[in-house]
Formats: sequence, C-alpha cells, structure tokens
Amino acid sequence: MAEQNTFPFFVTIPHSGEKVPEFCDWLKNLPEEILMCDVDRYVDVLYQPALQQLQIPLIKTEWHRYAADLNRIPEDVDAASVEGHKNPAGMNNRGFHWEITTLEQPLMKNPMSEKMHNDLVKLIYDPFHQAVRDQYQKFEKTKAHPDAKIFHLDAHSMPSRGTKQHRDPGETRAEIVVSDCKGQSASQEYVDLVIAAYSRAGFKVAYNWPYFGGRVSEQYGEPRIGHHALQVEMNRALYMNEQTKKLNPKNAEAIQHKVKTALQYITQHLPSLI
Repeated sequence: MAEQNTFPFFVTIPHSGEKVPEFCDWLKNLPEEILMCDVDRYVDVLYQPALQQLQIPLIKTEWHRYAADLNRIPEDVDAASVEGHKNPAGMNNRGFHWEITTLEQPLMKNPMSEKMHNDLVKLIYDPFHQAVRDQYQKFEKTKAHPDAKIFHLDAHSMPSRGTKQHRDPGETRAEIVVSDCKGQSASQEYVDLVIAAYSRAGFKVAYNWPYFGGRVSEQYGEPRIGHHALQVEMNRALYMNEQTKKLNPKNAEAIQHKVKTALQYITQHLPSLI
C-alpha cells in the first residue's frame, strides 16, 4: 500500500530521457557509448519505485539532453550550436545544445538554424519547465500557511571520475553530491536534512564539489520566498557499467532501496522545516 505524502516536496529528473527528435540528424546513428555518454541513464529507474510508493510528485522528460539540456537555459548557446549567435564558438560547447561530450567526442558538425533552436525550446524546454512551475503553483495554493516552504530535489547522475571537461579532472568522486548553488538555492536546514538522509541511507556524500548546482536549482531555488531547491548527483559506478552504459540489476536493486530510505527520511523530517 502506498504511503501518503502530504508535504510540499517533489522531484525532477531532467536528464534521463533518451528520445532524439526526428529533425536532430546529427544525433542519429551515433554508437550507444557516445549517444549515452552524458545521459543520466537509469536515474528514473532508481527513483521511481520509491517516489510512487511515497506518493512524491515526479517531473521528468523523454527527450535527450544533447538536443536540449533542461538544466541549462535557451540562452546557453554559441555560434557553433546556433547559426549567427553572438556568443563565440566554444563558449557553450556543453550548453543548451551539446556540441561535444564530456569525453570530448564531437556531436555537432554544423550549427543549427535559429528556427530549429526555437523549435527545440518549444518541444522540450517549455513543457518541462511549465510542469515545474505548475507544481510550485499547486503547492502554493495548498500550503498549510502563508509562510510554509516548498522543497524540490533535482536528481542527476555523474561519472565516477572527473574528465578534462569537468572542474575535477581525474578525481574519484563521492557516491552522492548535494549542491545548492553555493548557498543560494536552499536553506542550510534543508541542505543538512538531505545530506543526512543520503548519509543515513549508506551513501558517501559530498557537498558542492565538484558540482555547485545547475540552472534548475538556480531558477527555482528562492529561499526568500520559501522555495528550496537542491541538486543531487549520484555516482554511476554504483549501478551501471560506465563503458557499456548497461545496468547492473543486482546493484540497482540495492540502490533503489537506499534511495527509498533517503526519501523516507526526508519526508519524515520535512515537517520540522515547514
């Protein structure tokens, strides 16, 4: 029987989608190890059982992040990704449209038209972010009192070691990284709760390194109005083969259990923060 979640808490997963839009020709026929290099593959698989049982709202996408990255904004492009753009080529090579992978494998040979960029914004970016805004608005309308807080967790995955495209090249990473845009997107109490939740679930947790938080937590985390958003990255080596991009079912089952433990802890202790 599902446990009822009555608290203003929800989860987004913006990078687990694998569907490539028909008109994104440059992403067609790529070998799986390149196409899936930076997808947060299986993050939805790891979180959804617990989210469903605890009745925590989830917002995710079916679309591939290389086509339009939902943890960026549409302005995060350059002349190599969108024809005639004012930003010089290379400024946003892993921006709203990915030009290279984190292993520096080329993705885009030529920039797309401005029309195609706008089409991808409408197809991928707008629906996801409208759903996020709608969820905040829904909680605003139903919160217990005017000063009640809303809590948002943005779930991702990360390579087990930093690459040359990261700020920690060659470093072995923690199992979980919790980020709050350097203290800007959430209260310290919520940060402490989420770190404690994943730690108690058995994960080794780092804070704001090597990730500080992306555009999702940056856009929606506004503690001054009671909106608290955190980014949580999970080490891919815990549940998948990073070379083949295949799931390890036995490890995944164990991670699903740990994720449920962490989310249960969060929901059990949220009332003290609201």
